[in-house]
Amino acid sequence: MLDALLGDEEFCQLMKKHGKEVVELLLKRGVHFSVLTNIADVTFEPELPPEIRQNFKPITMFYLAGYTFESTQVYNGMISFEAGFGSHNFGSLVTFPMESILQIIVEEVPIFINLGTASSKKAPKEDKSNGLQRSMSAFLSNPHNQKLIKK
Repeated sequence: MLDALLGDEEFCQLMKKHGKEVVELLLKRGVHFSVLTNIADVTFEPELPPEIRQNFKPITMFYLAGYTFESTQVYNGMISFEAGFGSHNFGSLVTFPMESILQIIVEEVPIFINLGTASSKKAPKEDKSNGLQRSMSAFLSNPHNQKLIKK
């Protein structure tokens, strides 16, 4: 049931809208923040040199402060900002879809967590018999619960 909700298109659109509203409020109020996102969804213009790009983890955090914060824009479901990378501060325009924001963090505290998991394919329907079997297996894995079952 939870997977169906998290993969529901309407729920995912709600998460995207909420994330956008949080970013816009932080920008409006001048509050510096970090975003955690999947690096596979990020584009860099110009493209980063391989020696810089290879240092990114699959889930990467970008800290928006100073000029990076000032250059941040939200438009057409995208967020973009200018940032410098590496020891030579290689400048690039960073862009990714709003729904790719996994978390928004202010002063090391996550204030937004995107739970939406929509993809191009529909979320599978939950198999209730499989869920019951998993629940029973978890129940029986506790030795104290064994005595509750009649044999």
